[in-house]
Amino acid sequence: MKKFCFSFLLCISFFLSKAQTPIANDSLQVKIVKKDSIKRKAFVQQLGNGFFPTKYIDIDLKYLVKYNQYEGFRNGIGGQTNNTFSENVRFNTYVVYGFGDQKFKYSIGGGVKLKDKTNTWLNVSYTDDLSETGSSTFLTDSRFFQLFEPRLLNINLFHKHITKAISLEHQLTPSLIGETEVAISNVNTTYDYQFVVNGKSFNEIHLSTSKTAVQWSPFSKFETVDNKFKILKDGYPKFTLQYTKSFNGVFKGNFNFSKVDFRTIFKKEFANDAFSLLTVTAGLASGETPLTHLYHAYPNNINKETVMQRFSVAGVTSFETMFFNEFFSDRITTFQLKHHLSPFKISRRFKPELVLITRFAIGDMSHIDRHQQISFNTLDKGYTESGIEINKLVFGFGLSFTYRYGAYHLTNIEDNMALKFTFNVTL
Repeated sequence: MKKFCFSFLLCISFFLSKAQTPIANDSLQVKIVKKDSIKRKAFVQQLGNGFFPTKYIDIDLKYLVKYNQYEGFRNGIGGQTNNTFSENVRFNTYVVYGFGDQKFKYSIGGGVKLKDKTNTWLNVSYTDDLSETGSSTFLTDSRFFQLFEPRLLNINLFHKHITKAISLEHQLTPSLIGETEVAISNVNTTYDYQFVVNGKSFNEIHLSTSKTAVQWSPFSKFETVDNKFKILKDGYPKFTLQYTKSFNGVFKGNFNFSKVDFRTIFKKEFANDAFSLLTVTAGLASGETPLTHLYHAYPNNINKETVMQRFSVAGVTSFETMFFNEFFSDRITTFQLKHHLSPFKISRRFKPELVLITRFAIGDMSHIDRHQQISFNTLDKGYTESGIEINKLVFGFGLSFTYRYGAYHLTNIEDNMALKFTFNVTL
């Protein structure tokens, strides 16, 4: 993809240069070249964010081709309107088809800007799609695009949901952003599962929820451009906090439960492009919480017999030796430390990187008996793995080796090992 984009940009540059007529005024020519350079830079930046820009609509690349264990190949198209269409109104949509389950999924939404300086938007959406059971995301997370999502290949535990939502985004200060969402969801698992509360069994779950999230970046640097806040430099640590409340009896909601999610990211830079990155997350769910909305620790190990049968691609923040669906928790804390050594500057193009990794997770669950027809363990003894990555060996690919030890060390030595590819490409 990187080579394709680079070649594409070279072709554009070539044709633009040939199309220009000679200009006598050197200063005017410099301005034109500079303007073209800015446009090309913006185009590449959009590709890096996962969008192919057109005049009025930016095509969303993340829906083109995906694969997972339930849907098989998941192909589709999506997009969102851009500022040329309107600076105060936006629309976004996608539609995908899963060849494994032979079902279409889609989402449609839109937003209206209420205040320009604070980037305040009122949004509505309707979504009919799948979500991974046990996953947890923050409303305030900026769009995260990966050309290749390694964990997605091996996920097999999904739940279907139809969700109607209305949300409000607001930038309280340059370093503090917030978002609030109210949603109604109908949830059905794609696997055998019964949620038992007060002697009553549920296989279809109706939820009425509210979420409020704030993200604080006190050490980042900002400037005001065209009456808007623009980030100049990321500073660390960063903090994110989210509160979720589910209401019983409101818009046919079945259950009362609450969730608090927290994440902080620390980064320490050293000489010669070396740096350490520490990510700490914590989650607490209380009340009548179905498995769909509890926590896993982002496992990324396939349930197969040998190391080579489990050979796949390592994730960015996943536990590589933890098997899928092995652990679930209603309270969990994880620590992930990565130390990136200085790149080995073997040549101008060949600069492999060595990364040292340690991960730890601890958690537990109350009322395990509520979750029927599915078996799993808890993390009350503490889970530990460590390993190394050697990145950017060939075309962005590298290798990783991780070993599981401590309380959840397995009898068969080979079952504690994970050998995988890594993939790191930026545009």
